[in-house]
Amino acid sequence: MISKQERYEFRKMRSRNNLFEHGIKRPRLSVYRGNKYIYAQVVDDIKGATLAAACSLEKEMKGKFKSGKSIDSAKVVGALLAKRAIAKGVTEVCFDRGGRIYHGRIKALADAAREAGLKF
Repeated sequence: MISKQERYEFRKMRSRNNLFEHGIKRPRLSVYRGNKYIYAQVVDDIKGATLAAACSLEKEMKGKFKSGKSIDSAKVVGALLAKRAIAKGVTEVCFDRGGRIYHGRIKALADAAREAGLKF
C-alpha cells in the first residue's frame, strides 16, 4: 500500500518534471504548504540559488493574523514575495505548486503574487 507521503512525493515530482521537460528559462516560484505555515521562494534552477523568499513565520507577519495557515496570510506572503522578487529584478516566473491542488491557500498566494506584479 502506498502511503499518503509517497503519493504526495509522486505528485510533486510529476508537476516538477512537467516544468523541466519544457525547459525552464525563468525562475521557479516554489510553494510549500505546511500544517501551520506557508512558505514560498523564487529559485533560479540554472544557478542553484534562491532569489527571494517569504513565509508566514516572519516577524513582519507575527501578530497580524490569528494563524499562519489562513488564506489571508497566504495572500500577504504572495504579495511580499512578489515585492522582493521584483526588487531583485525578477518579473516572470513559472509556478511550482509542489504536488498540492491549485486551490485555497496555494491559489490565494498565486493570485496575490500576480496582483503584485509577477507574471506566470
